[in-house]
Amino acid sequence: MEKTFIIYLIIINIVTFFVFGIDKKKAKKSKWRISEKALFVLSAIGGSLGALAGMYTFRHKTKKKAFKIGIPAILIVQIVLIFFINK
Repeated sequence: MEKTFIIYLIIINIVTFFVFGIDKKKAKKSKWRISEKALFVLSAIGGSLGALAGMYTFRHKTKKKAFKIGIPAILIVQIVLIFFINK
């Protein structure tokens, strides 16, 4: 894999992890929230591992079926794509 791509994946996963944490904090304080669509977009553009880690670290969106199934599904698709692209 290209070094730039690996750096991108590291950054997007860190950002996504912290966005899940920020959204959880806002949820506890009943403040303006980050949309679920935005959380899924961050996952889809490469932050799925960070999203999964954020979900379980912050106990956020773990009861929502769309996230419980969707985020791991996105991660699996991304792993498969990376595997086939690097073949």
